[in-house]
Amino acid sequence: MPKALIIEDDLDTANQIYFLLVKLGFDVIIEGNGEFALKRALSESFDVITLDRMLPSLDGIAITQSIRAAGNKTPILLLSALGLVDDRVQGLKAGGDDYLIKPFAPEELIARIEALVRRQNQSQTNNTLIYEDLELDLINRVAKRAGVPISLVAKEFKLLEYLMRFCGQTLTKKMILESLWNLNFDPSTNFIEVHIARLRKKVDTPNLKPLIHTVRGVGYTLSSK
Repeated sequence: MPKALIIEDDLDTANQIYFLLVKLGFDVIIEGNGEFALKRALSESFDVITLDRMLPSLDGIAITQSIRAAGNKTPILLLSALGLVDDRVQGLKAGGDDYLIKPFAPEELIARIEALVRRQNQSQTNNTLIYEDLELDLINRVAKRAGVPISLVAKEFKLLEYLMRFCGQTLTKKMILESLWNLNFDPSTNFIEVHIARLRKKVDTPNLKPLIHTVRGVGYTLSSK
């Protein structure tokens, strides 16, 4: 039975997540105090952690950073009412695997958790990210589409990895630039557009279904739709 840790001080939200995860077949533990939750996250094995960003005694960003600093790779879904791009970037750069804004739809929470666990299981078995017919071998640094190798330079590989880790989500230009290049976002530059265009040309060849999509006015997403 998979095991989940809910770190949430709001009882109603904690109970909502609890019953959703129980229905999915998880053994679930709830912690409402940041310090106690961190100790539990580091002393026990979990398949996924849902983590409220605003907590008493120790906030979600600090908890995430401490978990990652300890070498713990358990998937972390950050939950927060703070929904600005800068807030999401901060959460992901701290080591969060996903970021969901409150209030959230139960169906979306379930989908996000299932995706995190699926990616973690794939990583544990062969260190390969897989989406549709696209494969990314993180150890040997090899990309394939429909079984055919794709020649990628280092930054293209990193960009594709970032898109695949957050497949189905819209990643803004600001998030991509700050996460991968550690640069401040300048809306007047087409830096990201150029890199996406080069990657799309290699991944989405004319005979294959497009996977890299532009979300007009927002950013980009890796999706089969």
